[in-house]
This record gives sequence, structure tokens and C-alpha cells, in this order.
Amino acid sequence: MIRPSLNAVAATYALAADPEHAALATATSHLSGKPVNRFTHIHQNTADLVAKVKMQRALGQKTATCFQRCVGMDALNALDSVTFEIDKVKGTQYHERFNRFLRRVQDEDLVCEGAMTDVKGDRGKRPSQQDDPDLFVHVVEERPDGIVVRGAKAHQTGALNSHEIIVMPTMAMRPEDADYAVSFAVPADAPGLTFILGRQSSDTRKLEDGDMDVGNPRYGAQECLVILDDVFVPWERVFMYHEHEFSGMLVERFAAYHRQSYGGCKAGVGDVLIGAAAKLAEYNGVKDASHVRDKLVEMIHLNETLYSCGLACSAEGRATASGAYLVDLLLANVCKLNATRFPYEIGRLAEDIAGGLLVTMPSEADLRHPVTGPLIEKYLKGVSGVTTECRLRMFRLVENLTVGSAAVAYRTESAHGAGSPQAMRVVIARQADMEKKKKLADDLAASPKQ
Repeated sequence: MIRPSLNAVAATYALAADPEHAALATATSHLSGKPVNRFTHIHQNTADLVAKVKMQRALGQKTATCFQRCVGMDALNALDSVTFEIDKVKGTQYHERFNRFLRRVQDEDLVCEGAMTDVKGDRGKRPSQQDDPDLFVHVVEERPDGIVVRGAKAHQTGALNSHEIIVMPTMAMRPEDADYAVSFAVPADAPGLTFILGRQSSDTRKLEDGDMDVGNPRYGAQECLVILDDVFVPWERVFMYHEHEFSGMLVERFAAYHRQSYGGCKAGVGDVLIGAAAKLAEYNGVKDASHVRDKLVEMIHLNETLYSCGLACSAEGRATASGAYLVDLLLANVCKLNATRFPYEIGRLAEDIAGGLLVTMPSEADLRHPVTGPLIEKYLKGVSGVTTECRLRMFRLVENLTVGSAAVAYRTESAHGAGSPQAMRVVIARQADMEKKKKLADDLAASPKQ
């Protein structure tokens, strides 16, 4: 069941080892001066931010799914600058601790999972107001050698494939929520951790004979509900503890990095879906129809617009106090808001081009059956020169990306990953500087002074 997700994570290592992609998938560590996997790197300039998006697109093209290391990379980068700024104000030692942890992650090329989303319980109540305090991750005990934490994190992409779980607060905390303003890292096999695998559409197809009906038999992703049941965290792995006034900064910066990510990975998966739709148009004998060409152009337009926003927020990035580069917050949120819409329309157009057989075709078992197989071969064939099996496999790939298990990582995750659409609108409204825009209009209209 999880082999495809393991394969997708393995692709992040293979890309770094591929000479053709090494410039994208590796970087020079600011700590050691040695080459490291870009998924463990702290962005040192806008070129790093741009390379990140390009790397994500390349991996999306190769796997057509979520490759599950982006959340950890974005968590590392957010913590680098935030721990530095906490230390500057509070006189703490978080940044030094974080750098020691990061050095190990880089040296051993570890997979990190960024755990931000709490289960939240009653959304109308703050963490400290919940009937059950464990509905947000919080500290339940302080010891001389560390802290004990309890709670759960939902929608944790790639948790089963990770070496380290990096926990962050899920929202800006107030003084009364100080026990919930906590960030730390624990090994994925730490005592007290429980992983409950999420269910995906058509997931048990992976257990059947043959691979055609899976759609994308090599690659996939998985998400978990991660339970922390009195997990001990030594002080050396604690990066925030009660500094509630910095929790909002950590959430905002992590979200910005992760919203940037969607301009790369979703565009890469979109490339595959566009290619599959174009192949089906060929197999169906309609590749020259004007309406099909128009739909493919629209899919490309939407996909490249999404990618462009990922590049734009990267190119407009700025250095933080720690030296790490942060994306432009407004453009990163525009990028992600586009991601909540464009993959759905790209998927709709792919389904339109494909036709109804996308969801009514027989199974691979029927194709292999001695009686039904020849009938399927005869009646579900498209253009001459293309086998029926090739046509059916392309249908299954599109099905996988639009309504199957990969739709979790492409469509639904595009809407809710890194925050729901409303979260982007809140940041866009805050970052847009409406007063400046109104002044521009006043100046050109020669409006009387108010």
C-alpha cells in the first residue's frame, strides 16, 4: 500500500544523484560548505528560491504525485529565521540548537516531515478553551532534561516515510495559549508516536494482480494522522517553548514557503496531466479538432500561470535577519490561491477531452480474461497503430490524477494544503497595501485633499 509513496521519496534522492539535475537538486550548505540535498538546504539568495520551484516542477513531472519532502524543507527554512529572531529578543539558544539539528539533517540527508496542522476540535474556540486540551499539541510536563508533549497532527504528508517529525504551532498563540506555542523535532520512531494511515480513493487497487488499474503504478503519496501520546523531547530538540508572540511569525513564514511550493510541484503534475490528455486526444482520433486544441492551450495557460507565480514570489524574495531568504508574502499567497482553482479546471478539461470511458472502462482482470479480453480489445480500440491496452492505460493515468488516489495530492491537496483558500485571502488583504493603491488613484485623478 505504501510502496508507491516510498518510490516517490526515493525520487528526491535519485534527482540529486542525476548529473542532469544536480544543479537544481543540490546546493552548498551555509553551515558546512559541502554539497547537500536541496530539500535540506536553507535558501541563501533568490537563486536558491527559484531553483527550489524548478526542482519541484521537475519532480512533479517525474512522479506525477507528491514527493513528500517539501513540507519538511519549508519547516526548516521557517525555523532558521524565526529561531534567530527569538534569540535576538529573548536571549535564548534556539538558533544554535536548530543549527546542530540541521547539520545532522544535511549530513545524513534525512527526510523531515513538517507537522503544523492540529486537529483543532471546536474551531470556534482557541487551544486553551477546548474541552479536551489534547486537540492542539501542547506541553504537559517540563523536566530538567526536556519536555513531554501530547496531541495530534492531521493531514501529515509523507509521515510514514520520514526520519524526523518537525512540530510547529498551527496558529498565532496568545499568552493564555503559551503551552501550545511549542516547536520541536522528534525521530519518527520515538516512543509515544502513532501513525494512522489515511484512506484514498481506489487505494486497494494497489493490492490487486496487475498494475494497470492503479493508473500510476510506480509513484504515489500518503498522509497520516500523527498521534503524540506523552512524547518526550530533550531540550536539544526544542526550538520554541512558550514564546507565543513568535508563533504567528513561524506560521506565516512556513505558510509562505509552502504556498510558494505549489507553483512548482502542481505545475509538474499538471504537465503530466496535460500530456496524458493530449495522448488521449490522439488515441481517440480528435487531436486536430479545434475545440480540443483550445482546451489544451487553456490547460497550458493555467499551468504556466501557476508556475509563473511560484517563480515571481521567489525572484522577489528578501533576506531575513538570519540570512535566510524569504519569499514575497503577497505573491506566494497569490500563487497558492491560484493553486486552489487551476488544478480543478485543468482536471475538468482533461476529463472533457478524455471522454466517458475514463470512468466506465472495464478492469485489467477483464482485459486479461480469455472470454472478455478479446471483446475489450475489439470494441475499446481507438485509432489504428495504438493498442487497446495503451489507450486504457492512459485513461487510468488521467483517472488516477483527477478522481483517483493521486487526486488527493493534486486537486484536493491544492485546495487545503498550506491552508484553505480563505487563509490566502486574509494574507493577500493584509499585504496588498490598499491605502497606497488609493493614493495612486487620488494622485492621477487630482482629487481634492480630504
